[in-house]
Amino acid sequence: MPYKNPVSVLVVIHTPELQILLLERAAHPGYWQSVTGSQEPGESLLQTACREVREETGIPVSPGQILDWQLSQEYEIFPEWRHRYAPGVTRNREHVFSLQVPAGQPIVLSPAEHRAHLWLDLTEAARRCFSWSNRDAILDLPRRLGRS
Repeated sequence: MPYKNPVSVLVVIHTPELQILLLERAAHPGYWQSVTGSQEPGESLLQTACREVREETGIPVSPGQILDWQLSQEYEIFPEWRHRYAPGVTRNREHVFSLQVPAGQPIVLSPAEHRAHLWLDLTEAARRCFSWSNRDAILDLPRRLGRS
């Protein structure tokens, strides 16, 4: 299996009422997050975001539906996941996007990746995230949407 690219996307999926979709990792019960995933060779970041949303939630999405925040941050890859990356790679650059969907949007999980999903209000969703970058993105959503 080829190594993962240390460039990824984070897609905060929300309803117009700012209910946030969180997914529970299959291999790590209790680890809640938004859609995330690594960029594959030849993909733009927007294509990666669309692919990851489809793979992880079953939501069909086109690039025009996703909001690119033009924001990225670098963080240390958790030691338990470093084996997925080339030797010596310890940092990942994550690019943030959001996607608004209608309330009641059906979710079809990829069982290999996630075991459950929840729709939560902004504060509770941010509290549940195991990732600080995911938490910060959720809390910044109203401002990004011009609702602060």
